[in-house]
Amino acid sequence: MDLRQREHIDTVVQLTTHAGAPLPRLPRAPETIIQNSWRRCVHQYGLDPARMQQARILPQTRLREHQQRIDDFTRIARHGLQTLYGQVAGMGYVVLLTDAQGVTVDYLGDANADARLRRAGLYLGAQWSEAGAGTCAVGTALATGQALTVHQADHFDATHIPLTCTAAPLFDSHGSLCAILDISALTSPQAKDSQGLALQMVRIYASHIENASFLRSHREDWILKLDAAPEFVDVNPEYLLALDAAGRVSGHNRRAQQMLEAELGAGGGVSSVSNVSGAPVLGMAFEALFDARLDELGRFVHSRPSEQRALALSRSGRRLYLSVMPPAPRWQPAVVARAAPLQAPLAALCGGDAALQQQLQRAARLVDSPINLLINGETGSGKEYLAKALHQASARRGGPFVAVNCAAIPETLIESELFGHLPNSFSGAGPRAKRGLIQEADGGTLFLDEIGDMPRELQSRLLRVLAEGEVLAIGASRPVPVNVRVISATHHPLDQLVSSGRFREDLYYRLNGARLVLPPLRERTDLDWLIGKMLGAGAAAVSLSPAARARLHAHAWPGNLRELRNALEYARAVCTGGHVEVEDLPEGIGAAPRQPGLLAPALPPAGAAAPAVQPAPVAGPGPHSDPHFDPHQLPPEGMLLMQYLRAAGWNLSAVARQIGVSRMTLYRRMARYGIASPNQRDAPH
Repeated sequence: MDLRQREHIDTVVQLTTHAGAPLPRLPRAPETIIQNSWRRCVHQYGLDPARMQQARILPQTRLREHQQRIDDFTRIARHGLQTLYGQVAGMGYVVLLTDAQGVTVDYLGDANADARLRRAGLYLGAQWSEAGAGTCAVGTALATGQALTVHQADHFDATHIPLTCTAAPLFDSHGSLCAILDISALTSPQAKDSQGLALQMVRIYASHIENASFLRSHREDWILKLDAAPEFVDVNPEYLLALDAAGRVSGHNRRAQQMLEAELGAGGGVSSVSNVSGAPVLGMAFEALFDARLDELGRFVHSRPSEQRALALSRSGRRLYLSVMPPAPRWQPAVVARAAPLQAPLAALCGGDAALQQQLQRAARLVDSPINLLINGETGSGKEYLAKALHQASARRGGPFVAVNCAAIPETLIESELFGHLPNSFSGAGPRAKRGLIQEADGGTLFLDEIGDMPRELQSRLLRVLAEGEVLAIGASRPVPVNVRVISATHHPLDQLVSSGRFREDLYYRLNGARLVLPPLRERTDLDWLIGKMLGAGAAAVSLSPAARARLHAHAWPGNLRELRNALEYARAVCTGGHVEVEDLPEGIGAAPRQPGLLAPALPPAGAAAPAVQPAPVAGPGPHSDPHFDPHQLPPEGMLLMQYLRAAGWNLSAVARQIGVSRMTLYRRMARYGIASPNQRDAPH
């Protein structure tokens, strides 16, 4: 401990233990905001000024958790960080982005000073909350909601007094503090005034990042750009507001929030983050804030001269200038009228059904496209067959085709299965490294079946693979580049999962470069062709009686191609002399005519809105005990599941093996459709 550090500790002790005493006679007395922070450190967080602590760097696994929570915002902020670093790097600064807990989730610094920066905590994974590190730019900005410089001896911990740090809070479009932008240097001039320009730059770039995040979050809302000067309203507006379809405020940038709260008399100052919820502004009608009608927004569009787009605030009458952006149209892939010849692997999937043929024609034009494909279709409709055909028809056919059923892998293993792991990187990892399935697909095609069942915490990691073309194994510090074509599939309406928060919107749009929809078997017109293909030809062929064929045509096929194949394999096994009669068909096949009205509707065509899905209740008696339970009211997957369960005598382990999922996945699917087993011993504990 050197003399300067001893004097600093004495100063902090004197100020925090004798609140009424005059400040020590030092060349520069701490400011009030710094004094208040020091007192919080001692009296609220219980920190000891005499205890000097080294910087705390989180381990890789903990850091990854923090990064995943803020991944969307980090990717938006990255350009701002890079531009800011380009302007300050020559003066010895590093740029940090932390989350709302003060953990550094992104960082740009001089690689030649890597070791020194890490020791000082100016590094990825460093934890800079006031409760942990004492008074510091990041922690005090989090505590106060203000931009500030914490310069040298302003720091609480004497370990940090060589540093100068300048930070600004970043707010989301609902007014919540979500991150901190910071620039820091290991050394600097003694005078705090030397950091005035640093504070201005951090404020400017914080505003740029907030506005970029706002515009991305509200692409489907009306965007209102406002400024006191008509010259700047179109190019660099001070205030941003978002309006929903009803004309109510659905979001704002920080400056608009402060301006409108002051206008409404709802502001209480901005010295504390306790008053940043935005509640007084969010949800307010446009006409309650401005002296204009909602139906007049059309006269504020960009095409009119900016000086003609003035409007007044309804209470104060203050004049602002407005530029209006309507909601962005939803992007849809261009439809090419020219029909492409079907490659052999794709042609082998269809026997003349017009709807399927149309989808295969679209697929033929996309086999070597760099965009990702999303296949929609009911369970058993042939999504993996189509994915394999796309791979075999593409230039990647010499590479691997790796299929991953996201619903079948236990949630505790899916991360290591997909991304791989280093030796002993987590409990149960083992002494050998393992390549993940994504890396196994390098040079070929990765097929992600049932993508809608992927845990949300892993969706951000998959997004990074798709965006950056590299995969980071568990426990690794360096990513590995991969070259994969991703085809995903689901029977879920993903847009509804996005709306409910169960699936990431950015991942949905990344996967949905083009959408292919497979018709359910009950709507296909080539059933006889499929039957003939599955029963075979030549010496091994099995014939079908007219009555048996009629039964197959009468069946609703809730399990689609999978159910048809199982039924025909069963009939082949039990028939006599290679000839299938009605009695050779499985129980329930074609026993009653199709009743399409009782079945779930087919998925809508590409671009159409998906119908709302009402989940079946989980609680209550199961179908084996409820006399009012009607399995025909189940959606196709639920009806097929009932058939499997009944045929297996409710042996859940056997059914799980038969349909290729884990027992826990089977339990979840049964609960989804309100199906309960009569065998209590099979129920999970």
